[in-house]
Amino acid sequence: MDSLELKPARRAAGTVRLPGSKSISNRVLLLAALAKGETEIGGLLDADDTRVMREALGRLGVSFNGNSLKGVGGPFPVKEADLFLGNAGTAFRPLTAALVFSGGEYRLSGVARMHERPIGDLVDALRGIGARIDYSGKEGYPPLAVHPSRPKTDHVKVRGDVSSQYLTALLMALPLSGKPARIEVQGELISKPYVEITLNVMQRFGVEVKRTGWRYFDIPAGSYVSPGKVLVEGDASSASYFLAAGALGGGPVRVEGVGRDSIQGDIRFTEVLERMGARVSFGPN
Repeated sequence: MDSLELKPARRAAGTVRLPGSKSISNRVLLLAALAKGETEIGGLLDADDTRVMREALGRLGVSFNGNSLKGVGGPFPVKEADLFLGNAGTAFRPLTAALVFSGGEYRLSGVARMHERPIGDLVDALRGIGARIDYSGKEGYPPLAVHPSRPKTDHVKVRGDVSSQYLTALLMALPLSGKPARIEVQGELISKPYVEITLNVMQRFGVEVKRTGWRYFDIPAGSYVSPGKVLVEGDASSASYFLAAGALGGGPVRVEGVGRDSIQGDIRFTEVLERMGARVSFGPN
């Protein structure tokens, strides 16, 4: 039987280069695909979630050249597709919402575990504006069948106390309608830092959302436009382990790929370490 022996260490010091953030990577991939123009993505995470997103986007008409892709400039041009999305929630939920505005017949499925992950609140929100979505298996869970429809986006309601991914999916998809839209969050919104990431990435692609507290989100009429180049930050959640190692092991530990301008909430773990006595300094990356 293979084993990994971890011997006691007296010191932790050195430099670590982080993998790209999964949350940011798939948001950037989707918005680059929907935008006008070509986008070069630096620091893109290579993982199951991003691989299935890339494959799905390719089947929907998006062309890739390495980590550069040419956006379709609106709804997806392919109007019928079967999409297998593995266990990638960061691909499944945003694509469900985006496909509602693409006017085609789409079937979305994943591994058995994905079919145990609830999606009912997102489907309810989309049905509430006129989307035609059917469950192909158990009610409230994938797989899904999305049919052509003409959603009305003036007032979209979604629960916020289950998952922020539902709100994120709606925020990223609604500009495809070409009309102003308002989202009302019902209940207490959880995981607010992830919604902040969504708003920040949307702004990079030319759509600035105005929010009233954490209840109302107003999306202007308009479309996504490529900024040309986008750099995906390193994953701040992964950074926390190495930062803690530096604090406990004497350091210094230098973590590259995420810095003072990070849009990820987990970067505030550094504040916890400082309160515990660690010395932390920041650069731009």
